[in-house]
Amino acid sequence: MKFTDGYWQMRPGVNPHFAVEAVKVKVEPDALTIYAATKPIKSRGDTLNQAVITVRFSSPMPDVIRVQMYHHKGKVAKGPSFELKEVVDSGHIIEIQDETQAATFKSGRLSVQVRKVGGWSLEFKDGEKVITSSGGQALGIIDTPEGRFACEQLNLGVGENVYGLGERFTPFVKNGQSINLWNEDGGTSSEQAYKNIPFYLTNRGYGVFINHPERVSLEVGSEKVERVQFSVPGEELDYFLIYGPTPKEVLQRYTALTGRPALLPPWSFGLWLSTSFTTNYDEATVTSFIQGMADRNVPLSVFHFDCFWMKEFQWVDFTWDERVFPDPAAMLKRLKARGLRICLWINPYIAQLSPMFDEGVEGGYLVKTPAGDVWQWDHWQAGMALVDFTNPAACRWFGDKLRNLLDMGVDCFKTDFGERIPTEVVYFDKSDPVKMHNYYTYLYNKTVFEVLEEKRGMGEAVLFARSATVGGQQFPLHWGGDNTASYPSMAETLRGGLSLGLSGFGYWSHDISGFEQTAPPDLYKRWCVFGLLSSHSRLHGSQSYRVPWLFDEEAVDVVRFFTKLKCRLMPYLYSMAHEAHDFGTPMLRAMLLEFPNDPTCEYLDRQYMLGESLLVAPIFSPDGEVTYYLPEGRWTNFLSGEVVEGGHWRQEKHDYLSLPLMVRPNSVIAIGSINDRPDYDYQDRVTFQIFEFEDGAMAEVSVSTGPDEPKMQLIVNRVSDSLHLRGEHAKKLWQVLVRGNNLVVGVEGGTFQADSLGTLVTPDDKGNGLEIRLKI
Repeated sequence: MKFTDGYWQMRPGVNPHFAVEAVKVKVEPDALTIYAATKPIKSRGDTLNQAVITVRFSSPMPDVIRVQMYHHKGKVAKGPSFELKEVVDSGHIIEIQDETQAATFKSGRLSVQVRKVGGWSLEFKDGEKVITSSGGQALGIIDTPEGRFACEQLNLGVGENVYGLGERFTPFVKNGQSINLWNEDGGTSSEQAYKNIPFYLTNRGYGVFINHPERVSLEVGSEKVERVQFSVPGEELDYFLIYGPTPKEVLQRYTALTGRPALLPPWSFGLWLSTSFTTNYDEATVTSFIQGMADRNVPLSVFHFDCFWMKEFQWVDFTWDERVFPDPAAMLKRLKARGLRICLWINPYIAQLSPMFDEGVEGGYLVKTPAGDVWQWDHWQAGMALVDFTNPAACRWFGDKLRNLLDMGVDCFKTDFGERIPTEVVYFDKSDPVKMHNYYTYLYNKTVFEVLEEKRGMGEAVLFARSATVGGQQFPLHWGGDNTASYPSMAETLRGGLSLGLSGFGYWSHDISGFEQTAPPDLYKRWCVFGLLSSHSRLHGSQSYRVPWLFDEEAVDVVRFFTKLKCRLMPYLYSMAHEAHDFGTPMLRAMLLEFPNDPTCEYLDRQYMLGESLLVAPIFSPDGEVTYYLPEGRWTNFLSGEVVEGGHWRQEKHDYLSLPLMVRPNSVIAIGSINDRPDYDYQDRVTFQIFEFEDGAMAEVSVSTGPDEPKMQLIVNRVSDSLHLRGEHAKKLWQVLVRGNNLVVGVEGGTFQADSLGTLVTPDDKGNGLEIRLKI
């Protein structure tokens, strides 16, 4: 929300009460509180008839400072609030100093210093280096014709860029944008977003988490171009400044506070195929698609039944439409005998014609109006109501419906919607309905995810969710919503995924080739490559099927090739999934995450890193031309083996079975032995491919098949002309492929032979003491 009319004046009817000077300091063992006047105090009389702003500084963990500002604190506190994690760190030491000129609160390397004389100023610092600051006309309360708002403004440095704020399809760098964090079903081609996350990070080494589930309004260099302004309705503002100084460290601390993504099962990384939305289908149709993929040797892992597995006008009733699925249990048994997992579409809305509607009314499981009636409307489903997930009994009722389906053989659920949440309603636990608008999706997805974990076990639960808020990353995975069959929509889809990854979400998918409309064969093939080089891959659409042979036979070749490639990449990809789970680092990474010191990477939104070692540059044009940037070093095209020097832009042209899939120098990538399924023993006959390893370089690679599986580790370091390798906890046969021709001149502790991509080395035993001598 903009409060000003230009730089000097306020909008008509706007009356601000900014902190202008610190007047009192209170020091506690673990907190520093500052009381700030909103008018200059020159005499005792100036202490009358003015507002006082209270600002409290505390810290939940090293390098994170919480700022809680309030004006009047007598309001009754109403939930919901984000569920923040208790972080235990025995080494967390807080230092507080109250001196004549300033008061300072320090946690780890990060400190905040508040000036006590000479006007209001607070500075966040690392030592003497100012990271960001807040000065005059920044922190305070603002009265407007729309009500009262709490506001803060943090300064932007020269060249400072802002990223994140959820899955946003607008420009990747958020500078210059006015952003309202309010979940809406706006597709991918608007400024609205399904996943609004009040967290941003910048290329100056810090992030800001605004701890408010209600609507948060940001002006990112758009009202005052030197500042990021964020405001919320009411008398209070609560935010955390999170220091890195690297973007990965910022995400690590943010997700430690708000929750890390669960580890997803390996089978979920394979290819998903959907019935699509409004298409006609029955068991024969479904079987024909599955058999068609098998006949064409295209590996398929998950089959998804979209909305019309239930009868029209009855979503949701969790009952199969017997007109087209007369014996669903037997059908699921037949499908699962093919090695498939099954996903069903659901949402949290109960149509009036659903038998569940009367159950919900009788049990008190549905959201009500202030008059005590069940809230209803006709958008989406006629007379639909909304499940009240603040009611534990409603969660059990909803969950029992899912348990029945899981007992039937279903494996996972697509938790659609969750954005169209009314605000003039009453919840069971008396939650604030405005705060519940964005927060509702957290309770919805949490309820479903916990049922899956209960029935399938930890590490086996999978959602395919559209909406999210803070903490929703704990219940993966999420997909990008309703895109369109066009190259611009493909590009905006990637921007959304990059922004979501910088908002704490570890996994992400999208509707390959676009949800709306039907892609021409060219676009379908290009998008399939992008989709199969994302963390998760789903063929899904609106009014037409998405099986590849309906586009052309070459599309079959493309889907087959890249699906099999992804299966072989699974040892590497699953290790990157562990990183998402352990540290909050996303699998699909904006370039700046891996290369924070390369200024060019700060703006790149048409390429990404898939994990730490693979650079992917999707092709966004029908002529096959692509322009992309390589950071410094010698990069290898994973598919062709071509080695090129980085540090500049490249222009290339590719056919449909190729793209820039570039391997970072000094990388070791674990490649599996199976190409027809994503879930197998990754340690069995794994091949560690080594790329452009420089003298002095070192890498440690882990391979595991499941959350409880002991990890095999390979440690590689190069000294002069020798690669020294040590395998630890290896129980199966493994090999090493040194990429590049004629580089290996000898091996101690193993044997070697020429390979089309380089030199294949087989250790004599489990790999202790393997040495590979290289040609200089």
